[in-house]
Amino acid sequence: MNHAAIAGWGKCLPPAILTNQDLSTFLPTDDEWITARTGMKERRVSHVPGIELAITAAQRALDCAGMDGQDIDLIVYGSCSNDEAVPNCASAVQQRIGASRAASFDVNTACTSFMYGLSVATSMIKTGIARNALVIGVELISRYMDWENRNVAVLFGDGAAAVVLKSSEVESGVIAEKLQCYADSRQILRVRGMGTVYANLGVQYGLTRWDFDGQEIFRKAVHGMSEASLDVMRRAGVTMQDIEVIVPHQANLRIIESVAKRAGATMDKVFLNIHKYGNMSAATTPVALVEAVEEGRVKPGCLVLMPAFGGGLTMSAHLIRWGDRVTPLRASTAELPRCTKSALQMVNEIRALKQEGEAAVRRFETIRFSETLSTASPDAGSKSTAPA
Repeated sequence: MNHAAIAGWGKCLPPAILTNQDLSTFLPTDDEWITARTGMKERRVSHVPGIELAITAAQRALDCAGMDGQDIDLIVYGSCSNDEAVPNCASAVQQRIGASRAASFDVNTACTSFMYGLSVATSMIKTGIARNALVIGVELISRYMDWENRNVAVLFGDGAAAVVLKSSEVESGVIAEKLQCYADSRQILRVRGMGTVYANLGVQYGLTRWDFDGQEIFRKAVHGMSEASLDVMRRAGVTMQDIEVIVPHQANLRIIESVAKRAGATMDKVFLNIHKYGNMSAATTPVALVEAVEEGRVKPGCLVLMPAFGGGLTMSAHLIRWGDRVTPLRASTAELPRCTKSALQMVNEIRALKQEGEAAVRRFETIRFSETLSTASPDAGSKSTAPA
């Protein structure tokens, strides 16, 4: 039977850091409030498009695997903040890495996009459709953020990570998984303005308003991730004692603590980097996986549990058997272009552009309303057509 071993891994974090103190310069909040509620201290803001983050992470993963673009025959690009819808973003990565023979497509299940992409690519390798796959998780949330909404503005950041999957006869990679969606709760995490339907509802594309029911998201996320984790352990016939490290989606420290408790794990088994990056949506879990490997938390042959949840309300858990290698096969020279602005500068520029856009929409609506009143007036264009 074919398996889909993780042969390479790479991350790309933009260099500009937005601190809790930075957020307090334009939001009614402070470091203590944010840290106590989320566990977050910093997050990244990108100076380049999301595709550039993805390409850099992908090239680093290829170098880690000792492979080139021509070796890849499948690219899955997981994101909910795509730079483009047509053509897809995966094809841009394909073009830049030289994967001329690859199939490429995008996946959007919000924060679980990488994990769902990992399942799809693994299945395609197991069935022989592909032999080598590149799976990417990337987000450019900063451009879609409602920076005036404290409830969401403190949570999210930008970033990317990728893994290379390789067909193997040895049991490796994903050995058990659980995918599910609580569709009845899809409205509790919604970004108004990331879709054409909102133009008819008074929100222009790109001028976002976030619906974010924190308490209900907390409840669903804890239940979904813990139950999914228990399910994959049952399927694989293992217990928590058999698992070396848990690499969860880093959405909120309280959620992670509750999931670990319900799944029967102590926090010393959980890998955390939420304090450095916040929630990078689809990039969060793969970035954490890469860093867990880099920091020696992932050992050759060990079991890694990766639970996640996202808008939709999607949830997942993956049990991964790591291979025999935890170091790159070759060094990577892939780098982002130099960043010349601070994260706070870029955020304030985004805020200014959104405010200009909102003002323009208000002016348009005022003009349209005035024209509607004028047209509806009994005196408007009144010329009698009755015979004399």
